[in-house]
Amino acid sequence: MRPKRSTLKSRRPPSQLEARSKIWCERAGELVLSEWRLDLLAAVGETGSLSRAAERLDVPYRTAWHKLKAVENQLGVPLLETQSGGTGGGGSVLTPQAQELIRRFRRVSQGVSELVSMRFESEFADWLG
Repeated sequence: MRPKRSTLKSRRPPSQLEARSKIWCERAGELVLSEWRLDLLAAVGETGSLSRAAERLDVPYRTAWHKLKAVENQLGVPLLETQSGGTGGGGSVLTPQAQELIRRFRRVSQGVSELVSMRFESEFADWLG
């Protein structure tokens, strides 16, 4: 029995191979910085609140707080300026150090991705057609 033609036609051609990379920073074998931690920090900057940032990334507030405190402790710099609730409500803003940390980490990450792509393309050019 032959396979139905529609099954053969429904196959999509494979898309081009692409290399992917992730970067994170460790100190003494302990994670200090990662894309996720920087995304959390950036979300605090965008929302003005650690609790809203945690909600956006779908993690418990306590987890978010511990992760950012760990980064602060490892780097020895404050990342958030917080204000307790009250009539106007509380909130958090990024310190200048946190803003610079995000910029630098993202530049490094983008640079690594570009290098990985270039190297991958040069090594696999004959397979990428």
